[in-house]
Amino acid sequence: MVKIRLHGINDSTTINAMIDSGATEDFIDQEFCNKYQIRTTKAKNPREIYLADGEPSSMGPVTHIATVPMDIGDHKEVTTFQVARLQNHKAILGMPWLKNHNPRIDWGQGKITFDSEKCTMMYLKESPTVYTIPEAEALEENLISRFSTIQTKKDKRILIKKMHKDAKIPMKGTRGAAGHDLYAIEDKTIPARGQQVVKTGISLRLPKSTYGRIAPRSGLAVNHGLSVNAGVIDRDYTGEIGVILVNIFKDNYHVRQGERIAQLIPEKVLETQCQEVTHLEKTKRGTRGFGSTDTRRIEIDEISTKTFERFKKQGDEAGLLWGRYNKGKLEILATNISTELAIQSKKGQRKKDLTEIVPEEYWDYQRVFEEEEATKLPPHRPGVDLEINIEKERRLPLKKIYPLGARELEELGEYIRINKQRKWIRDSFADGGSPIMFIKKKDGKVRLCVDY
Repeated sequence: MVKIRLHGINDSTTINAMIDSGATEDFIDQEFCNKYQIRTTKAKNPREIYLADGEPSSMGPVTHIATVPMDIGDHKEVTTFQVARLQNHKAILGMPWLKNHNPRIDWGQGKITFDSEKCTMMYLKESPTVYTIPEAEALEENLISRFSTIQTKKDKRILIKKMHKDAKIPMKGTRGAAGHDLYAIEDKTIPARGQQVVKTGISLRLPKSTYGRIAPRSGLAVNHGLSVNAGVIDRDYTGEIGVILVNIFKDNYHVRQGERIAQLIPEKVLETQCQEVTHLEKTKRGTRGFGSTDTRRIEIDEISTKTFERFKKQGDEAGLLWGRYNKGKLEILATNISTELAIQSKKGQRKKDLTEIVPEEYWDYQRVFEEEEATKLPPHRPGVDLEINIEKERRLPLKKIYPLGARELEELGEYIRINKQRKWIRDSFADGGSPIMFIKKKDGKVRLCVDY
């Protein structure tokens, strides 16, 4: 027996199936298909099922087939079953399935490995191995699942009490929607970059072992910048449901009575208790906190002089990594070979005077070439000032932020500090913006560039 997951029209369910090399077809139970809304179609050629002694089986005749998406561990496929009245099993994987996948079965260890070329190319994402289940245990699980499903159907109801005559019962927008839409019972204005509690006029009682998560509606979030704060409803809370709507846009938003403002998603919750202990089991991560899992181990290989020369000839198409240790941490930035060679060539050289660099005919304009940083803005000059106009009813672009290294973050912090003091830049609450990056210069410093 092996655990399989079948996907019906509205839901998925996990059962234990029998792998039977003596079965001439793949079978699925008719009652099981009806219960889990697995779509069946009429077979072109209805036929009887015969036993080994030639007598017709009570499982037949087969009049319908079911084509079902099926998962076995990481092995995902679509299987066609013959629909029959099975006695002790929900599904049987017979010779058609075995021939199609040709799995390697270790009967001693109860292990099934999908290592055929067809499986590895078409059906697998990760591990090719699954483990079987003893038949007695599998049949017991199927039996428990059958009766627990009947009870679950009763427990899936969300009990709703109207606390206002005009309140609306939460409804699903579509049959396959995850959440039930919540409706406002009042008119209310959500101020720009502010929040308000909007009442729904209902109270509710959630199914056992669940809590209610209040989630934002995608339409309100995208078009009007409305999100939700503090969206947890405990099962034992029976008061009126209020939704904390947050407006991140710069314009007020007016909620109308009867408008869909959020969605209620019931979610399973594990009932737990806290217990004080003197120590915790050691883990690989340990005490590393915020952002620690975003980093990946970097593997660096040494290269020979010959290889370096080959990279050098490739010019800017090849790259190097350079870094330094700062307070015990390795700071690494990417650069290209031509820039790195220019930096190396400048080491130990005397800094030249501008008269040695600038041709004599341009000496009157030496201040243009001076490296001394300006500390004040030049005067406004028509025809010289750069103005970026935004088209009417258009918004600023919202682009991806480039990742920055440790040194680049230091440079960015210093850039912001200095230029805020000079009042060249200021805090902005614009709806969009452009990312920045740092380009390494030939003198070893970095230059901030804005990617418009």
